[in-house]
Amino acid sequence: MTAFRPDNGPPSRTAGEIDDPGRRRPPGGGEPSGTRPEPGVLPSALRPALGPVAVLAALLVAVLGVLYAGHDSPGPLDGWFRPERDGVAPPWRYAALAVDFLAEPAGAAVLLSAAVAGCLVRRRPRAAVFLVVGAVLTVGVTKVLKPLVGRTIHDGFLSYPSGHTGFLTAFAVMVALLVAGRLGLRRTPGVLLVLASALVAGAVMGWAQVALGAHYPTDVLGGWGTALAVVPVTAWLVDRTAARCRRD
Repeated sequence: MTAFRPDNGPPSRTAGEIDDPGRRRPPGGGEPSGTRPEPGVLPSALRPALGPVAVLAALLVAVLGVLYAGHDSPGPLDGWFRPERDGVAPPWRYAALAVDFLAEPAGAAVLLSAAVAGCLVRRRPRAAVFLVVGAVLTVGVTKVLKPLVGRTIHDGFLSYPSGHTGFLTAFAVMVALLVAGRLGLRRTPGVLLVLASALVAGAVMGWAQVALGAHYPTDVLGGWGTALAVVPVTAWLVDRTAARCRRD
């Protein structure tokens, strides 16, 4: 008599499962299925909306750059406020200087260091990389555009687009993206959070730059648009690079 052998018996375990029964390996090796990869910095729900926003922002920067290329005076859109060399008088000047400091090298380093440290504490290295790369690229683009546009203020200082406005707007947008992803916001509330953050940060820093006489209002608008154009693209590139590295 032969021994009974069921057709649907349990599959044989691999050597790895025998050594550690609690550790289940996916087919083909790799990390255990229980290990959750870090979430992306660009929430999937926001991608369809932020793509067009980035394109429109880039068009805004380009149009303003063409309109004011080589100019050394306020344009029609700047007529409501003509910045003086010394800017506004105290006490508003003190408030403007405090806001301006946030985008100076020391102030920007403090903001970024605090945000990066928070990401690393929460074990989100991809988010930390995103914050640094997004800020560097935004400021870098403004520095490249300034000599190309050639707009000046006060004895030849290149002014378009505003790097200070670009930095603080980019920082606010990046933080808003991370918060939207963390909270799992859907498209409408997520996009509203991102745009509201961009508007508030851009308006506050923009006011400070114009009030101090460092930029024309349209310089500020150009810096704001630069951030909205650069940050979504940076987020997409960071996520794509991380996914490729994980596959390899």
